[in-house]
Amino acid sequence: MSALVHEKVWLDKTLYTDAERDYYVSLSKVRVTPLTLTQSSLANEVAKARQHIKNSLECMDSVASLAGVPNIELFNKINGLEKENSTLKKSIDDLRNLVISLQARVDSLEKVGTKIGAPKPHAEVPKPQVVQDDDDDDGVDLFGSDDEEESAEAAKIREERLAQYNAKKAKKPVLIAKSNIILDVKPWDDETDMVAMEKVVREISTDGLLWGAAKLVPLAYGIHKLQISCVVEDDKVSIDWLTEEIEKLEDFVQSVDIAAFNKV
Repeated sequence: MSALVHEKVWLDKTLYTDAERDYYVSLSKVRVTPLTLTQSSLANEVAKARQHIKNSLECMDSVASLAGVPNIELFNKINGLEKENSTLKKSIDDLRNLVISLQARVDSLEKVGTKIGAPKPHAEVPKPQVVQDDDDDDGVDLFGSDDEEESAEAAKIREERLAQYNAKKAKKPVLIAKSNIILDVKPWDDETDMVAMEKVVREISTDGLLWGAAKLVPLAYGIHKLQISCVVEDDKVSIDWLTEEIEKLEDFVQSVDIAAFNKV
């Protein structure tokens, strides 16, 4: 450290630094200035060339318009309109041909209908009916004999047809309206003989009554009811009559209820 006391380099360091900076600045100015000038000159040349090309194109467009050269966009539109016009013309021609064919077909159909609806030649004209005058003094119908014969024959035919219809109708089976009934027959108490009660119930018989299956259904306290089914003809057996007949068995039956009722 004592040896560096007499050195003056570090004391003048700021001077050396400023000198070095100025040196590099001078070098950068010398190098950058020619490049910047070259770039600016090139940009100017490019701008001039673009302007020249633009002016040339504008001149060409003006010359073309003056010379009568058609525009491409306008030319395309004209071509499209021509194609559309040709398509419409073809459609109109097809419609015209279709209308002509339909008109010819309608005319032919009208001619055929006229021929069919025309009266046949040599057609017999119906004879006018002779009306009998009530005020005729003689009271004699000169044309009555034929009418009477025809009326008698028509009446005979009508009677025969009626007889055939009635005979055919009589042969058809007649539907018989029937009903399926399930009855609940309740005894007086648990000491009632249910087998004997079912037996006396089944002894009720009449035309149009047919007894079916039966079973015992528990009620309460050991008491059972007799549930029995039957089929009855509605025109011959009344449900009220049947329940009244069962309730007449007072030794066994307390009451009768209808558990189910269905038409067969």
